Amino acid sequence: MLSGMFLSLLFYLGTLPPTGSTGPASTAEPTAGTDSQEPPKPRFDFYTMLPEQSMEEDLPAPEPAKPVTETTSPSEYYLLQAGSFRQREDADRRRAELLLLGLEPNVRESNGDNGRWFRVYLGPFDTRSKMSKARSLTAAQNIDTLVLKRSS
Repeated sequence: MLSGMFLSLLFYLGTLPPTGSTGPASTAEPTAGTDSQEPPKPRFDFYTMLPEQSMEEDLPAPEPAKPVTETTSPSEYYLLQAGSFRQREDADRRRAELLLLGLEPNVRESNGDNGRWFRVYLGPFDTRSKMSKARSLTAAQNIDTLVLKRSS
């Protein structure tokens, strides 16, 4: 069994391709163009082309700056839902966390097909930027929020 393993190892080593500078592959002459010539150096023409170009011809006339406006209409507002709990105590605990952040949360009770829920809301926010600021505060405290867009 040992002799069979030794012979199979020798056979395996005999089938491996030669590597390094020894062996019949290294004595052959290199193919034309690979090692005998250096690769062509890159040309950077933009150093000479850029100063020659006229900047005034290529640029279009600048447009006047438009003021940034909010995209919401006055009849829409945003709410952030900061949690939905089965127990009133859990909702009050989340409300206290949000109060410590300087936000104004409120807890609303809802009864549905799946039982009674206590939902913690932030808002209403009349602009998206105010809502985003409150959402970033809650995200910093690892409180997931749900954005709700409502119409009046």
